[in-house]
Amino acid sequence: MRGRTIKKKQRHSNRYLQAVQAIGNGQQTYAPIEAIRKVKQTATAKFDEAVDMAVNLGVDPRKSDQMVRGVVNLPHGTGKKQKVLVFAKGEQADAAREAGADMVGAEDIVEQVQKGWKGWKNFDLIVAGQDMMPIISRIGGVLKARMPNPKSGTVSPNPAKVVQEIKQASRVEYRVDKAGIVHMPIGRASFSEEQLLENMMVALNALLKAKPATSKGRYLQKITLSSTMGPGVQVDVNEAQRLAEQVKG
Repeated sequence: MRGRTIKKKQRHSNRYLQAVQAIGNGQQTYAPIEAIRKVKQTATAKFDEAVDMAVNLGVDPRKSDQMVRGVVNLPHGTGKKQKVLVFAKGEQADAAREAGADMVGAEDIVEQVQKGWKGWKNFDLIVAGQDMMPIISRIGGVLKARMPNPKSGTVSPNPAKVVQEIKQASRVEYRVDKAGIVHMPIGRASFSEEQLLENMMVALNALLKAKPATSKGRYLQKITLSSTMGPGVQVDVNEAQRLAEQVKG
């Protein structure tokens, strides 16, 4: 009888383990600015790591009246360039191209998608003019979650403005997942602590404003910051909420 090959468990790198130790093995919580400092200190990869925020919300995403989604413009952007597909015609199409849209079309793109074209998956965001929705609805079953939506700000009477905001890397779309968590980029490890803090607070303020009326109990339950290759750093929720509530606008 042949012996079975036992796969060795994948181990984290020494760099990662040292980073975990530096933040108290992930059990300690930090004030927002200190958490950001820890994330920057543990972002030691050879590339400019993204800094992301995960927020556990006190909602039940299975209930339609507790779905949290929307869009927020970060004052310092995310540092990421995004590809944008736009459904528009005439002057709106021309304006979208001038704003930097990577691809613009109308019925022609819809027909391509209906024939099996999967190139739309290579775009980070899909934007549409309001008058294009009856046409795009033909491929709603294909685009699914990527379908332009007024709630996320990707359906607009001025798609060129939306494109401009996206290309400036300031526009972030968010949506709570099945586990009740919202994941949002808030910048890059190369950003200053103050830039990351301001982006973080504006993002949290948007989540607070998006709180469903039917959500009971504690809304912001847990906040975690992390870089692309680094461990999660727990944030003091009470302090973060206090600062986020002070954001103007």
